Amino acid sequence: MSYSTPQIRNVALAGHPGTGKTTLFEALLHAGGALQAAGTVERGNTVSDFDPIEKERGHSIDASIASVDHAGMHLNLIDTPGYPDFRGPALAALAAADTVAVVVDAGSGIAHGTRRMMDYARQRGLCRMLVVNKIDQSGHDHGALLAALREAFGPEVLPLNLPADGGARVVDCFAQREGHSDLGAVADWHQKILDQVVEINETVMDHYLDLGEGGLSGQELHDAFEQCLREGHLVPVCFVSARTGAGVREWLDVAERLLPHPGEANPPPFRKGSGHDAEPVHARPDPDAHVIADVFKIVNDPFVGKLGIFRVYQGTVRKDAQLFVDDGKKPFKVAHLYRLQGKEHIEIAQAVPGDIAAVAKVDELHFDAVLHDSHDEDHIHLAPSAFPRPMFGLAVAPASKGQEQKLALALQRLAEEDPAFVVEHNAETNETVVRGLSDLHLRVMLRRLQDRYGVEVATHPPRIAYRETIAQPAEGHHRHKKQTGGAGQFGEVFLRIEPLPRGAGFEFIDEVKGGTIPGQFIPAVEKGVRQVLASGALAGYPIQDVRVVVYDGKHHPVDSKEVAFVAAGKRAFLDAIGKAQPQVLEPIVELEVSAPEQYMGDVSGGLAAKRARIHGTDSLGGGEIVVRAQVPLAELEGYAAELKSATGGRGRYALDFSHYEPAPAPVQRRLAEAWKPRAEED
Repeated sequence: MSYSTPQIRNVALAGHPGTGKTTLFEALLHAGGALQAAGTVERGNTVSDFDPIEKERGHSIDASIASVDHAGMHLNLIDTPGYPDFRGPALAALAAADTVAVVVDAGSGIAHGTRRMMDYARQRGLCRMLVVNKIDQSGHDHGALLAALREAFGPEVLPLNLPADGGARVVDCFAQREGHSDLGAVADWHQKILDQVVEINETVMDHYLDLGEGGLSGQELHDAFEQCLREGHLVPVCFVSARTGAGVREWLDVAERLLPHPGEANPPPFRKGSGHDAEPVHARPDPDAHVIADVFKIVNDPFVGKLGIFRVYQGTVRKDAQLFVDDGKKPFKVAHLYRLQGKEHIEIAQAVPGDIAAVAKVDELHFDAVLHDSHDEDHIHLAPSAFPRPMFGLAVAPASKGQEQKLALALQRLAEEDPAFVVEHNAETNETVVRGLSDLHLRVMLRRLQDRYGVEVATHPPRIAYRETIAQPAEGHHRHKKQTGGAGQFGEVFLRIEPLPRGAGFEFIDEVKGGTIPGQFIPAVEKGVRQVLASGALAGYPIQDVRVVVYDGKHHPVDSKEVAFVAAGKRAFLDAIGKAQPQVLEPIVELEVSAPEQYMGDVSGGLAAKRARIHGTDSLGGGEIVVRAQVPLAELEGYAAELKSATGGRGRYALDFSHYEPAPAPVQRRLAEAWKPRAEED
């Protein structure tokens, strides 16, 4: 099918694990004619879950893309993982969507993942809809679920169709007012959604009040509906059964008739420049304009090489075109342009605004890279997504000698694919540390390391990322004087330090008057201060949330050198820190533990023994609960095995960084006593 931007729909299926997103993905592809038969998760033959680990585990661990052509519409579908352990690929892929369809299990109802994805889509300005799946299963109270959805997400939640005959079929309640459903008369719901839609636009409202529903043109109603979606004034609900197909074709019709195309959705938050000087850039879905595209996913395919998957926001990307990556001066040639159908790569001639495509074997590509065809688009970037901070860490080393370089390259490629998987090298301990969102997340990544790259690793817990700070203002002074027979060294520094709010970082301020420290030596003073920031002063951890003000000093016209002021700045800073009540900060993480309800007492008790502050529990349906708590990261060493033992292997958890706070006094003393600082230079 040849198509233009108004025919494209970009929809991501998101939500809590187990709601049937992948099954719905298959059902939509089948109903639209892209598949002769729908695969199943149980048989391991779905289009989206093609990774061997996904087939083995029976759930998605990465986002997958496929398209279907239906009734003149080209629908790009994105299937995202539901488990919080794999939020990185899920959130990255949502950036390519115009509409997020949050899938809800008709039996389990609103789960924590439902709320999380609804909040994320709202924050990013994406159009939202709810898809209630599994309506064919008996014993579900669809009316109670719809009421719960409206209570949780507001009165703007209204159905476009309704289940009928016990979920065997659905009836339209937006385009028609006749008929009956399992939730009552269609006319009642038709009136509610019509009232919600027309009130968004004064002109449409006036026409409706003057002439009634029959006086509204189809275009007026369509435009009002689109405005409601863009502004969050309407969150439509569709009922389906991915297993039986009830409501699936109707959902495709809804997507074609009512969901926004890329020219109607909220514009993407592109900016040009950096920091406070950055200016908004409006990417126009004009096929003849300069190209602007954003890479939202990287795949290192063992056969194709590095694959960069991108969405086109402006212009047309054509095979053999020349494109720049970010601010690069040398373009690359689009030798092959692909459309993705799960693991299949289908070559295409062009990608128009709003389309999703891929290029291969371009080493410069990276996650969030902007592709363009003119230097007028240099320095343009998409506003970054808010990814969870990976806090669960493991120190890794090759199991066999001589594989260090192979390990480093393999880890780099894995980190390119998942924005929530980070590789760090700790120079002080000479450790390579990988960080992810949970024990499960890291186990899957290390399994990929072995399966895909043939690298086996030994692991052990890494050093906890403690930090140091100060609790009160103080002043410091040091005179560095050294005579070695020839030219000497001289530098004297007076400074004061002040604590900053948690998370503020570091500030260095020059308030020297009268040239007592010549301007060319101020950077040397800062260099000495930063040496202490990096190495610590109390327990050997980096220092943060401190303001340093250099206000006086002395110099010698002959003996003053950069090295002297580096040493003086360093010692003056250490002098001040010793008087400012230095303290060790420990990382606190947001912890979510999911487990069967009968283990809630064991889970809560175990967390209480770890200095946890439990601040909520949610029922996930099906007898499962999630416990949310704030816990010191240091207390979670070995927690994966502990939780597995306490829940018979049925518990799981995910971490997200929350904040730093002062460690208890015994912990501070232990860390300070264990630190063996390097000998200071005289």
